[in-house]
Amino acid sequence: MTTDNRQQTTKHQTLYQQKQYIKFLSKSSNQHGVHSPFVYNLITKCFYDTKKKPAYTALKSYRQQLLKNKQEINITDLGEGSKKTKSNQRRIAEIAKTSGTPLKRSKLWFRLVQYFKPQNILELGTSLGLATQAMHLGNPKAEITTIEGCPNISAFTQKSLSAYKNINFLTGDFFQHLKNGDHQSWDLVFFDGNHTKEATLSYFETLLPTTHNDSIFIFDDIYWSEGMTEAWETIKNHPDVTVTIDTFFWGFVFFRKEQGKEHFTVRV
Repeated sequence: MTTDNRQQTTKHQTLYQQKQYIKFLSKSSNQHGVHSPFVYNLITKCFYDTKKKPAYTALKSYRQQLLKNKQEINITDLGEGSKKTKSNQRRIAEIAKTSGTPLKRSKLWFRLVQYFKPQNILELGTSLGLATQAMHLGNPKAEITTIEGCPNISAFTQKSLSAYKNINFLTGDFFQHLKNGDHQSWDLVFFDGNHTKEATLSYFETLLPTTHNDSIFIFDDIYWSEGMTEAWETIKNHPDVTVTIDTFFWGFVFFRKEQGKEHFTVRV
């Protein structure tokens, strides 16, 4: 892709995201009007929990370390949603600033894992481990499997989070690892890898057999592009999906058979 084409694509994506955000604001709400006790409790007790947590200090500290890190690494495998620059040589600080999980969302990750207490977590797209760290702190006893496509990023993050136990770092192609996996059930899966419609839907279909009634799928950047939004709509309409929550930056998917099919749009 030429520089001009790349700039045009970026501009188109930015305009698309801006338009979608305006639409999101017009139809989103808070806990008021939510008649599902399950979703209401999630919103009020987790999403909108404003109490300060001791773990937030560790989340902020790790993020600040990354933002100050001038080490350069060679990026050899980028997902669609991470390609902020044409250069494959990037500083850790730049990756943390442009592609890393924002502190506000790291805090939300901590609250989510603390709230649901998942025991087996799968993360597709480790990056610098900001979300990984938050999930671990939310439930240190959880077994986290996190997969990163870029060997250099994976090695850096594994070393950075070496003090944390129960985190299994895998490197390489997502599909290869999923295909060779033991098909265990996952309590929580975070989809933050290749931000394309085709890949997202393929990951979803591949991991569907690993779900149980209380499994949670969370998709990153559901309004990254028209294709990602189309994938999100397809997932919402899947017969196995009962409840979804659209927070604009993340899409939550639940498989609770005791609930009727319902979609929520919530400001977080």
